[in-house]
Amino acid sequence: MAWSTREIAQLAGTSLRAVRHYHDIGLLEQPHRRANGYKQYGVAHLVRILRIKRLTELGFSLSQIAAMPDTEDHPAEALRTLDAELAATIERLQRARVELGLILRQAAPTDLPSEFTAATAVTNLPTADRSFVTVLSRVLGPQALQAWADMLQQPVVDSAALQFTHLPADADEETRAALAQSLVPYVRGLYSEHAGIGITNAGTPHSKRFVEETVSEALQQLYNRAQLDVLRRTNLLLSQQQLP
Repeated sequence: MAWSTREIAQLAGTSLRAVRHYHDIGLLEQPHRRANGYKQYGVAHLVRILRIKRLTELGFSLSQIAAMPDTEDHPAEALRTLDAELAATIERLQRARVELGLILRQAAPTDLPSEFTAATAVTNLPTADRSFVTVLSRVLGPQALQAWADMLQQPVVDSAALQFTHLPADADEETRAALAQSLVPYVRGLYSEHAGIGITNAGTPHSKRFVEETVSEALQQLYNRAQLDVLRRTNLLLSQQQLP
């Protein structure tokens, strides 16, 4: 009994394209041909195709199957490796589902990392602040990120901080100076309650200079000139009081 390419594909429950692809990448030996040139597949070909199909259903790639000896009916080491990979994938997908649940329940933005998913105040942050936190998530270490996430659990209600958010670019000198003075106790309180929110490269592969330059560039692009001036003044006042 011999089968044509179409017949063996149907018998194996696969496609003509798949059978031809197995030939192209060396997974399946070419069969003999009849006098008229048509291929003649036998039982050995069918068994091989079914083995390939079964292994791919389990999760092996075609390149992994190609690396297995044809005579190895029970590739124990490969199976154990695949089992470990699948376990890791399942764990990752379970974490993703938990995070998706949080995002859906809290209508949290999807541009922030998992540390900030449960930070309810993040949802109501102004666009500039949220974008700034997103940049921070790429350059700060785990401990600093967690400190920021903890801080953002509470909504901003300080009047000076709210004034800063809505400060127009053409705010006058007197307004900017007064706002910087008003922000000092607010920022001091944040550092007192959340000591880990400093900008640092601790726990990251980045240099201190890279982190500082990245944060500086984010500030320059996200905030207007009056806000940047207030930040500069506030930072100067804090440094005079030996705060970060």
